[in-house]
Amino acid sequence: MSVLLLATYDTKQEEADYLILGLKALGVPVEKCDISLNAGGKHWSPAAKVAGMKAATARAIAEIGNAPQAGRRMVVAIGGGTGGQIAVDVLRALPLAMPKVLVTTLPFDPRYVIADSSIVLVPTIADLCGLNATTRAALDQAAAIAGGLYHASLPTGPVSLAPSVGVTSLGVTGPGTDVLCDRLRADGDEVTVFHANGFGGAAFTRWAQNGAFKSVIDYTPHELTRCYIAGVNADMPGRFTAMGDVPRVVLPGGVNFIGMGQADLMPEAYGARPHYSHSPLFTHVQCTADEVEKCADILGVALAKATAPTRVLIPMGGFSSEDKPGGAIESRALREVFRDVIAAHLDVACLDGHINDPATAHAAVDALREITKD
Repeated sequence: MSVLLLATYDTKQEEADYLILGLKALGVPVEKCDISLNAGGKHWSPAAKVAGMKAATARAIAEIGNAPQAGRRMVVAIGGGTGGQIAVDVLRALPLAMPKVLVTTLPFDPRYVIADSSIVLVPTIADLCGLNATTRAALDQAAAIAGGLYHASLPTGPVSLAPSVGVTSLGVTGPGTDVLCDRLRADGDEVTVFHANGFGGAAFTRWAQNGAFKSVIDYTPHELTRCYIAGVNADMPGRFTAMGDVPRVVLPGGVNFIGMGQADLMPEAYGARPHYSHSPLFTHVQCTADEVEKCADILGVALAKATAPTRVLIPMGGFSSEDKPGGAIESRALREVFRDVIAAHLDVACLDGHINDPATAHAAVDALREITKD
């Protein structure tokens, strides 16, 4: 069993050799995959460089795909700015279950590119431009991490052969999803929860596409507002359409607000709306009626095309923790807009309670049991 080491060997040979020596000292055999641009020292135009990066990525993916997979334990990659981005694209194309480690200067916000991938990041702090005390320490740590994963028998405990129930949640719907998950687990289901913060939804989508779920309770489709109104998010084009033949129950958790950054850094237009600081770094801003209408329409169109049984529950008592009487962004009018728009696409069931009421969580499980009872 070997470790595959991805690197731009034309520019990072010294660093790659050092990491290989560290891995071999830990009893880890290494095979190589070169992700170099092969520029030959030439300074390429921006367009040529981007094309070269795409070509290097495709070449590496093809090379890995053609090689025997049975003897490969994991993949490690090292890279600076360009090499790191090529490595990420190659790692993302590998099987989900294969352990992956990326040693990089992190020249990009990693949330956008690894949100749907299980990649262990090892920051080099200093740039990978030759060996020095800082880069040697980072490469030593990478070798230790890779060596530990290579030799470890991971204590995963009992593994269910059946896929789990996929659930989406946020802090603002946490009390409801806590009750939901407790009920599901008490009924014997394994539950996998994803943080619907603009990045967790990318993983939720990829896991669904890979058959990880037997059913889904999309309790918190808040990413509608991030993807289609405002806020940071990873690319997730299949977030509301990629469930395939998986039965699904959907509630409008968090569809009433936009997730912004620090309050003092928000554009004035958002600051003029009802809002509150969810934490020092995040501000929740109330949606307008037009924005809720847009989100409800997009979701309704997606759900109407679903090929598996689907149920929509609308808790008319509130869609998030501060959407309640006396709450910072309370608005029954927005709930009514959401209800009326999505009801034009498919049947919905309205509940009297709030999204975080235990009764709402139990109603969601009951609905799931109803559409999966056969």
